[in-house]
Parts: sequence; C-alpha cells; structure tokens
Amino acid sequence: MARTSTFRYISTISFWLALIISLILHTSILALHFSLPHITAQNFTPPQLELVLVNSKSATLPKHPDALAQSNLNGGGNTDANRQAKSPLPASEHDQRENDIAAAQAEVQRLEAENRQLMQQLKSDYAVPPTSPQSATNDQKSSSGNNEQDTSHNLEMAQLQAQIAQQYEAYQKRPRKLFIGARTQEYAFARYVEDWRIKIERIGNENYPPAAREQRIYGKLQLTVSIKADGTLDSVEITHPSGSAVLDNAAVAIVKLAAPYAPFSETMRKQADIISITRTWTFAPSDELSTQE
Repeated sequence: MARTSTFRYISTISFWLALIISLILHTSILALHFSLPHITAQNFTPPQLELVLVNSKSATLPKHPDALAQSNLNGGGNTDANRQAKSPLPASEHDQRENDIAAAQAEVQRLEAENRQLMQQLKSDYAVPPTSPQSATNDQKSSSGNNEQDTSHNLEMAQLQAQIAQQYEAYQKRPRKLFIGARTQEYAFARYVEDWRIKIERIGNENYPPAAREQRIYGKLQLTVSIKADGTLDSVEITHPSGSAVLDNAAVAIVKLAAPYAPFSETMRKQADIISITRTWTFAPSDELSTQE
C-alpha cells in the first residue's frame, strides 16, 4: 500500500514537471518573430560583371583588376590614363585607306602652295628696280670690279627661274586626279562607282578564271583602277596582292577586258580628269567574283 502511494506521488510530480517544461518551450517559440528582409534597389539588382577581350597577356596577376578577361593583363596600352579599349581589334582597313587618300591630297595641296610661293620669291628677287642715268653711271663706276660676279649670279638665277617655270607649267598641265575611297558622299561619283562595280562583277563572273576554278584557288586582293574622263583605262595597280599569281593576273585581265567604261558626267569633269577607284576583289569558293569597298 505504501509502495503504491509512492508511485502515484512520483507520477504526479513527473506530470506536472513535464507540463511546466512544455509550457516554457511553447512560450519561447511563440516569442520568436520572423520577417522578410527589407528589399531595396541595391540588394534587389544582382551585381554586374564587366567582361572585356584583351589582345595581350602578362605572367603576373593584376593587384586590383578593373574587369574580367580571357587572359591576365597587368597593364597595357600607350597611355597612363585609366582607360579601356572599345575593341581589341586594330583599325579597319577602310579607315586606313581613307586616311592615306586624305594625306595624299593634303600633300598635293601643300606642294602647290610651296611652288607658288617659290615662284613669287624668285620673281621678286630677280626683278631689277629702275634707276636714273646719273645713278646708273655712278653704280657702274662703283661696281666695275663686281660685274663678272653679278653677271654669273644673274645667269644662274635666270636659269633657275626658267627651270622652275617649266616645272610649274608642266605641273599645272598635269591631269587632275581624284582618289575615290570607301566613303564617297557626292552622288555623281557614288553613282559612277556603283555602275562600274556592276559592270566589273558581270564581266568577271562571265570570264571567271578557269585555272582558279579547276585548281580550287580562292582569295582576296586589292586593286586601284584609274579611269580617264573619256572612260578609257589609265592604269591598274595591285595595292595588296592575294598571294596567288592566278588571281592577281585574272583581276587585271578582267579590268582591261571590261574597258572602256562610261565617260564622266559634266559635274565629274569639273572636279577631276582621272579618278582612281580602290576596291577589294574576292574570288569566293562558290566560283563567284565580288568587289567590296
């Protein structure tokens, strides 16, 4: 009987102890609060990575990299400023050719200005101011010892002036030559070049080189074709060969076969006597010829 009472007492204490512990745990859990993080523009937008392509690499890693690239590049370029290249590629061939044409035209204008200035200087140096008879007699007496030297100097000046005048006259009579580049904006020249291209490609495809077709030779080359005002061919120059004599000779032969070309319009004649057209010729694997600026 005493053992049963003791067992009931222990059971009662265990029950109340378990109940108290359960209440404490539930109260603790209910006291906790959960909330979503505060969303702002900074933590909502994912970080952006800038990717660049570089045309060089270095053995050492950069301490403070500015961007991600396919290779390690610890500094580069020809400036100390914090800049990044817009493209890893070099300047295009079209832009380079346009710069060469502009430089050639600027050089021609500079030579013309220098030639005119030299002619004016020689004329002013060689001119003899008028003198009175009395002053001429006095000058003749005072300079009797220098007559031979003056005569020799005047003869040299006259010969130099005649030579320069002859060269200047020949320079003025030279044909006015205009180089047509990749960005021809004037309608008259743009229309003429487009018609020339259509004719060249038609004649070229009709007379495609058999050796290139049989031997499966393909490639590109650059030609400069100069045409006179009456449409006759002035010259053909291979500015950048293809590496194949078959293609180079075929391109020159096509230009000569397509001549003569259309004569210049009145607007074109006022600006040039000869135009030079530079284009890239492509002999494609499909056995077709095309030209690009």
